[in-house]
Amino acid sequence: MTTRYRCNACGNLTRFDVVETTTVRAFYHYTVGGELTVEDPEVVSSAVESVTCRWCGHGRSIDVIDETA
Repeated sequence: MTTRYRCNACGNLTRFDVVETTTVRAFYHYTVGGELTVEDPEVVSSAVESVTCRWCGHGRSIDVIDETA
């Protein structure tokens, strides 16, 4: 499921700067030669810190769109 946003200041529905903090647990597998493969990534927690409109620069009038309606 993807979160969609709308800027009430200019009507933008497509371009946003999103700052998100995510904690991921994953299995790191290194070869003997030092090559890394990341396996089984699992998002433990995720929080959106801020959303800013790319068109008008506002971050104060952003709404999350409910796509289930």
